[in-house]
Amino acid sequence: MNSNFDTDLNLLRRRWFLKQCGLGLGAIAANSMLAGESQADNAKNPLAPKSPHFPAKAKRVIYLFQAGAPSQLELFENKPELAKRNGQLPPPDLLKNYRAAFINPKSALLGPKFKFQKHGKSGLEFSEVLPHTAQIADEICLIRTMQTDAVNHAPAQILMNTGSQQFGRPSFGSWTLYGLGSESADLPGFVVLTSAKGTSGGASNYGSGFLPTLYAGVPLRSAGDPVLYLSNPKGVDTDAQRSSLDSLNRLNELSMKSVHDPEIEARIQSYEMAFRLQTSAPDLMNLASESKETLQKYGIKDPNEASYARNCLLARRLIERGVRFVQLFHEVWDQHSDLVNGVKRNAKDTDQASAALVSDLKQRGLLQDTIVIWGGEFGRTPMVQGGNDGRDHHNRCFTLWVAGGGFKAGYMHGQTDELGFNGVENIVHVHDLNATLLHQLGFDHTRLTYRFQGRDYRLTDVHGNVIKELLA
Repeated sequence: MNSNFDTDLNLLRRRWFLKQCGLGLGAIAANSMLAGESQADNAKNPLAPKSPHFPAKAKRVIYLFQAGAPSQLELFENKPELAKRNGQLPPPDLLKNYRAAFINPKSALLGPKFKFQKHGKSGLEFSEVLPHTAQIADEICLIRTMQTDAVNHAPAQILMNTGSQQFGRPSFGSWTLYGLGSESADLPGFVVLTSAKGTSGGASNYGSGFLPTLYAGVPLRSAGDPVLYLSNPKGVDTDAQRSSLDSLNRLNELSMKSVHDPEIEARIQSYEMAFRLQTSAPDLMNLASESKETLQKYGIKDPNEASYARNCLLARRLIERGVRFVQLFHEVWDQHSDLVNGVKRNAKDTDQASAALVSDLKQRGLLQDTIVIWGGEFGRTPMVQGGNDGRDHHNRCFTLWVAGGGFKAGYMHGQTDELGFNGVENIVHVHDLNATLLHQLGFDHTRLTYRFQGRDYRLTDVHGNVIKELLA
């Protein structure tokens, strides 16, 4: 009796499972097949557009990196009390646990060298050397209490761009490309443009670190061919090059199947991108299609001459072509001496084009989902260096601005003390800024990770909070 009951029960269980779960098994199989196809597509094109964690306010970034550290006290911070105490020694309690890069912390205070004025409906204050930035005051989110851990250029630049002072971490641009992919088939997803001299942090500022190299920033040259050896040598036409590349790709694909090294796929993608760049890059760099009014707006006198202004216009042209992340490096802001002349010169070279980029993006309907960032790796001291006309590195507070991408417009965040020495309200660390930028791109910064050497890494490491007050 019990034996028959057990047999019937087992049959019932099998019949129920097959009847009720058949569609489920079919769905599982179908999902598995579709997932396999999706993974195959991603493996074939790792730079294909991807969805973020949640709906994003922004989908692209232009980072105007003012390397060398602009003086916030000559550009953004109106400090009447500092001017009043010019030449006096700083209060002793202010210097407790203070770490300077070069100067004696007890050096005399140095008042701001330029006049300030409020602008726009927002009433944001700007120095007289930034007349064009002042005109876009109501588009800017001005962060006056940025803080960093480093006091020298290379580690501070690398920290600002990668979230770590150590070499070998992926840059913000690489994380963005890794998370979102690219919308451009003919240009790199992450492009780097340099004016003035190279950066102290070098290629680590835009490298991919332990991410596959296809996520690294690709520098485009400012003069001549945008990429070396872009043109075919004599005797090699497009058909011959295509045939050679196809043969090389087949060999690389055989190696990929054998050893499963993602760097081989990155190499294949690089070769294909280089082939497409031969057509897309010359068209990108040719500004003949830009109106005279546009060139004048950016302050470009000769469209063929390399300059910061030309790079700003190229940044707009790049994102119009689907490039995800564009970073400009302009390292000229290290005024340890000759402060007045240096700041005037640098502002003249960058002010007009930076402002033109923001207003141009807005006019074209691109600013709302494009984040534009302007800033350096730290600030400058309220104390004097180099006789009576220079400032040392200062990591306790500095200023940068952000426009577009869902950030508050015409808004000032944070307060510093009356001497511009410490942040006293709403301090924003580098990790907080990066967490907030990723949030606007649709990412939870704690979940955008990559496993390397047994642990999950992220741009913000184990730090960072989204600063909601910055967001519209």
